[in-house]
Amino acid sequence: MNNSELLQQLIREYKEHYLLKEKIYEPSLLGDVQRIKDALLNEKFKPSVQLRNILNKQIKRAVNPMSVAIVGQFSSGKSTFLNALISKDILPTGITPVTSKVIYIKYGEEHKLKVTYKSGATVYHPIENISMFSDQRVTNMDNIKYLTVYAPVEILKEISFVDTPGLNSQSQEDTSSTKKVLQDVGGIIWLTLIDNAGKRSEQEILDEYLPSFKTKSLCVLNQKDKFNDEQIADTTFYIEEKFSNYFSKVIPISAKVALDSRTIEPGVLIDNALNELIKNLKKGVENNPQCRTLKFFSNDYDTFKKRLDEIHAMDRSRIEEDIHNSNINEVLDFINQVMRPNAMSSKAFRIKNDLKNFCDILINSYRTMAGVHDALNKTLEDSKEKCSTELESIHVHYAKDLKSIYTNIDDIFKEIALLIYDNIVPHTAVDYKESRSSFLNQKKIEPYTYDSFRIDQDQIMNRLFYLDQNVEKRIKRVIRQLKNFESNTNNAFEGIYLELQSDVVSWQNKYLLLSKNREISSDLEFSSVKRFASKVHENILKRFHIAILGSIEALNKESAYLNGALDYNFMQTVQVTLYQMSEKILESEEIHKKDPSKFAIYKPSEEDILHRLKLNFDFDKIDDSLLSKNSFLAKVVKRTRKEFLEIADEKIIFVSHEKLPYMEKIEDLQVIKRSIVHDESSEEKE
Repeated sequence: MNNSELLQQLIREYKEHYLLKEKIYEPSLLGDVQRIKDALLNEKFKPSVQLRNILNKQIKRAVNPMSVAIVGQFSSGKSTFLNALISKDILPTGITPVTSKVIYIKYGEEHKLKVTYKSGATVYHPIENISMFSDQRVTNMDNIKYLTVYAPVEILKEISFVDTPGLNSQSQEDTSSTKKVLQDVGGIIWLTLIDNAGKRSEQEILDEYLPSFKTKSLCVLNQKDKFNDEQIADTTFYIEEKFSNYFSKVIPISAKVALDSRTIEPGVLIDNALNELIKNLKKGVENNPQCRTLKFFSNDYDTFKKRLDEIHAMDRSRIEEDIHNSNINEVLDFINQVMRPNAMSSKAFRIKNDLKNFCDILINSYRTMAGVHDALNKTLEDSKEKCSTELESIHVHYAKDLKSIYTNIDDIFKEIALLIYDNIVPHTAVDYKESRSSFLNQKKIEPYTYDSFRIDQDQIMNRLFYLDQNVEKRIKRVIRQLKNFESNTNNAFEGIYLELQSDVVSWQNKYLLLSKNREISSDLEFSSVKRFASKVHENILKRFHIAILGSIEALNKESAYLNGALDYNFMQTVQVTLYQMSEKILESEEIHKKDPSKFAIYKPSEEDILHRLKLNFDFDKIDDSLLSKNSFLAKVVKRTRKEFLEIADEKIIFVSHEKLPYMEKIEDLQVIKRSIVHDESSEEKE
């Protein structure tokens, strides 16, 4: 094999083993159900075990044969009639309400009885023991839910039957069980005695239980062998008229004649002989596990051949005549030609309708999950408006406190300026000037006095800081006021976060214990939603809290600056100002001395002092920080609003992104649901 051939082989093997192949579904009800099952069990939906189980049941429903329920009042011969239908005398009969439990008759490779208890337990028994579990004359059946009989009868491959308790049974549980069966079966055969048909008691039962099942119901009048043809025809016509709203057709039969004849039909006898042969073969193999020949089977086979010869030699004319007269074949024809097509169509409709309902349940589950995210986004959207409102309220309310602080600081400066001004005292200064005397034009030094001013710095400092401490007390009051502002604004900003936290935690508490309200919904998907709710602090709140703490830190930083300025700079500012004022007075004296007539001695005004104090204190910064539209509070509020809204928008996008997979799955499920197409005829029948 050359390299090219080897490469082609590798490519073929890769495609065969690793590339996904599109699955082809057969164009049938089973194919449709399998396609929907595979779609709903796609791993992207994280399907639940319950969904898998219920879809498997739909597969079984699709492949299970049509079921026909035999219904009627007790002692109408239901068990005998059913035995006649399947050509096998396997159900117990009697003159009292024998069948006290629903009995399902289904195809099986061998005869056996399955007892299903109300606890859910199942136990298998030989078919011969059926009376022990179905005949209420024998034992109490309170703990049994239903029975299932399996028989190797050909008709059961295509039709299963349900033997029901009488609707006029004294047991309400029996009647309820029968009523439930009627909803699910593909056909209903109402069996009544021909001489009892049409009575008022029967009319009441039909009014209660069979008003909606006409298209799948047949009325069978049993024991026609007791009446002549005219009586049978009159009764049949009467029932067709009287019960036309309940049944598609009325057929008179003789169940006993049918059973006696059908059980000895050549075909039935051959089937029985063949089943016996197979049974003996299996038994022989089990008893001779090491056998290498079939010699042990020769006697059984010879017996089988002999039995076939006997069957073929039988006179069939009487059997065929009895079967014909019993009308059992007319019942079978109705089942095959009317009930079966209707049942298949109706079954397809119900199964597809159930599949659509499953899709709706899953869609609503994902809508619930998406709604969890929508609720969180609604909370975040509302928080944006609340935050803006609260921040505006903080700004308006606490701007007044800043203005009050500013006013108090300004008053302190005015008081200091006034005190300094009041302590500028007059001062007589002496200077010496050179003059010339007329005598010999000699130079002479003479004293010269002039009025000046001095600032009593000691008195001012004592009054402000050392002795009276009046200003220092006022400064401390302002510092306390500033501390209160800091504490209150911290609480206000923290309150914005706490309100958001409360709203988000309320959302979280609502969904933290979220559980699916429908069994088939995905456990894993709901767990993911709960996990999302549990991590809301990490995913949502943490960023908001950091932002609020940053705003509080910015407020505290500005407050700390003001606090330091008030606590440490006031005395230094006063000292510097006193020094500057004193120096300016001295400078004016020097100028004055040069030309007294031109330059006056400088006396600081109260306004000059106030201006100098504020200049030395850097009061413009205080003014901007406390009063302007761009105060530090306004700046922090503006920054907080911007950051809060940005985080909210970011988190809303995050939550929407987390919600997106659920919305996509809703769309996928809607596509699956739309692909479930009903046959129009089946919809009409429903």
